[in-house]
Amino acid sequence: MAAATATAIAVSAPRHLPSAAASSSAPSPSLALPAAPKKKKGIMRKSKALKECLLLQKNQHHHHHNHNHHQQPSPLPPQPTHQKPKARQKPSPQSGGIPDPSEAYLEQATGPVTPSGQALPAPLPLPRPRQILVILDLNGTLLYRPDRRHSGNFIARPHAEPFLSYCLDTFVLAIWSSAKPENVRKMVAKLLTPAQAARCVVIWARDKLGLCADDYSARVQVYKRLSVVWADERVQQAHPGHDAGARWDQTNTVLVDDSAEKGRSEPYNILPLPEFSGPSGEVPNVLPQVHDYLNALCYQPDISRYMRRNPFTLDPGYALPADA
Repeated sequence: MAAATATAIAVSAPRHLPSAAASSSAPSPSLALPAAPKKKKGIMRKSKALKECLLLQKNQHHHHHNHNHHQQPSPLPPQPTHQKPKARQKPSPQSGGIPDPSEAYLEQATGPVTPSGQALPAPLPLPRPRQILVILDLNGTLLYRPDRRHSGNFIARPHAEPFLSYCLDTFVLAIWSSAKPENVRKMVAKLLTPAQAARCVVIWARDKLGLCADDYSARVQVYKRLSVVWADERVQQAHPGHDAGARWDQTNTVLVDDSAEKGRSEPYNILPLPEFSGPSGEVPNVLPQVHDYLNALCYQPDISRYMRRNPFTLDPGYALPADA
């Protein structure tokens, strides 16, 4: 597949995320992050039911010893077990099955090669940043839902608000979640202001994943095929060079998600993040590092080729700039 011509446009130069203090005056809603739950002091105590059962066994044993009674002690009550969520099932053929990248996609991401099969050097960065299409996931990427039955209650990932504001100001932004539409609406309503949500080119949910009726309601592995995004006319019309024939494709699109598997069909256009499951154990400054990587992508003539050679990795020693 031939590479699309990279057209540099007037885009504000990438900048750093504002500090928490600087972002407090932004119009986006304030999301208070609850503190991590404190561990209870002391040892775990037996439940009342268990103590009563043990006392009953003791009395029965004493009765047997005094009266030569052969009654067996009562069994212990069943203890609760913590089951892990069931593994996701493979999608059915009716849902498209498990996708693989096309030969044309891989050829484009690899770039020109020599007659001996060696890849040529990477193209030089663009002299000016250009618009790129950034597609953001929600749950596990920007927020965590402790109780999925209440989608409006969630914990935002650190720096989520300034990060979203920056993306809206700097890139063409889309949201694509695998949650059901009603849950996506609740999450977006808490995460973005109505004005911010209106600036997203599309806000998609589970109904855009091409699932059959059975898979839609089941716990199946889903895939975000970027070909679906690129085939959407509303998305294409958001390209600043649309009237001149420019299009969104693998050279100028990036999907940010906590599941690398969801980007299986276009593996060099997904920026995988560690899943966010609450403040406890969170790697510091994840979204600021995504911010910096997206800034670098603005200067690349082919995002898929760049990400193939330079995949996103987190720096555990990363520190916010002094002026952030």
